[in-house]
Amino acid sequence: MSEPLVLAHAFGARYDLPIPLVLFVLGGGLVVLLSFGLVFRRSVPQDHAPLPEYDGAQPPAPRRGWGLLSLLVTAALTYAGLVGAQEIAENIVPTVFWLLVWIAVPLSCGLVGDWTRAVNPFAFLARLADNPRLRRLVLARDLPLPWPRVLGWWVAAALYFLLACSELVFNLTATLPRVIATGFLVYAVVSSVAGLLFGVAWIERGEVFSVLFATWGRLGWFRFGAAGSRGFTGGLRAPFEASASRIAFVLLLLISVNFDGLLNTPRWATFEAAHAGTVGLHTLRVATFVVLAILLAVVFGAFATASARAGAHAVAPRVAFAGLLPSMVPIAFAYLLAHNLQYLLVNGQLLGPLIGNPTGTHALGLPSPFNDSFEPDPTFLSNGFYWYAGVVAIVAAHVLAVVLAHRYLAARGADERRARRSEYPWLVAMVAYTMVSLTLIAQPLVTETAPAGATASALRVLAAGSAGPPAGQALQDGLDVAVDAAR
Repeated sequence: MSEPLVLAHAFGARYDLPIPLVLFVLGGGLVVLLSFGLVFRRSVPQDHAPLPEYDGAQPPAPRRGWGLLSLLVTAALTYAGLVGAQEIAENIVPTVFWLLVWIAVPLSCGLVGDWTRAVNPFAFLARLADNPRLRRLVLARDLPLPWPRVLGWWVAAALYFLLACSELVFNLTATLPRVIATGFLVYAVVSSVAGLLFGVAWIERGEVFSVLFATWGRLGWFRFGAAGSRGFTGGLRAPFEASASRIAFVLLLLISVNFDGLLNTPRWATFEAAHAGTVGLHTLRVATFVVLAILLAVVFGAFATASARAGAHAVAPRVAFAGLLPSMVPIAFAYLLAHNLQYLLVNGQLLGPLIGNPTGTHALGLPSPFNDSFEPDPTFLSNGFYWYAGVVAIVAAHVLAVVLAHRYLAARGADERRARRSEYPWLVAMVAYTMVSLTLIAQPLVTETAPAGATASALRVLAAGSAGPPAGQALQDGLDVAVDAAR
């Protein structure tokens, strides 16, 4: 490829909505509200069991062959990053890490479950270092050190925050092949030392990729040895550990994609232009990320606490928030999909020519599309497709979140009346957040003008469709499927 392709989240012409954006946003909120009406009267068995004290990522299966293969691939990528071309689109390392590992793998785990445990090279290194004889030689003890309770999940949360900042704030540096390859080497050493010191506890609570993929895997269909029942959201039946560090990690999955969406809005670009010169662009973005994280944690925590009090749960705010945290995982997944689908499908086309010339310096002589004659097409799908796909994903995820929250709150209420009352605060949060999410994904993709008369026509079509029994039955059938999946 003679010219590097800029990795970006929006490509091609903006999509002109057939009706004003405000109607799409209000319609999304209305769908969530209607879904609540359909599940509100469903009975749920009472369950007042305490929240789990531990829900760590499962250690990788001891399959040495897959582990060695993953190490070999990581070593090859490290070599390509260190000695190959340093242009982003000429070296395979940035595309593999920031496109596949950072986006495609989490999406796949959210769909099928955490399939990565046996092929995670950093977890494999920690497993190799978790050796009594090696530990006896280095530390003069056989057993690993206990994982400090004060650390909880903070190490994984801090590493995830660092990676998110690398992508969103320091991306001009973090996307350089040599920087990524150096990161592989440093983290390999860290994982090896942590495995020697703490054994599998490092994999379960500290190793960021194990924790990340296991958290997304709770949403996926298959368990792959992890706890939970088979089926979509099967791993979300049990609440997350009621600790501040675990809540912070899960919430960061949502906040990071929200922040990514915020950075792509025209209003944010105007805000940066006005203020970045005063404090510096990097400082402004990191500070905004932190403020956004604190703000969303406080807002969602307040609504969760209000729900718990309305239901007379008699629990601390931290426990109330942890109980409703599983309902936020589908939302985080949908926003990750909606915000990155175009980015994934367009830049994924780079993998062909990069496989044929992974270092950007020595082509392997493979046929098209694995050579420089292949040109990615950024407009093979219209912006309208990505917009509607994002709308469907976000609205469906919020509907599923309402179902999951209903199942939890209805089971935890002191009595049936209080259980039903406890659902209203969280419903308000879900409806409002649906509308905010749709607004954020719209900004890079659409214009808000509509053809003359389109609004009235669209409203007449919507009104006619919603009045008929087929549409109502389809909505009811969809909710039945969502409820069955959540159960």
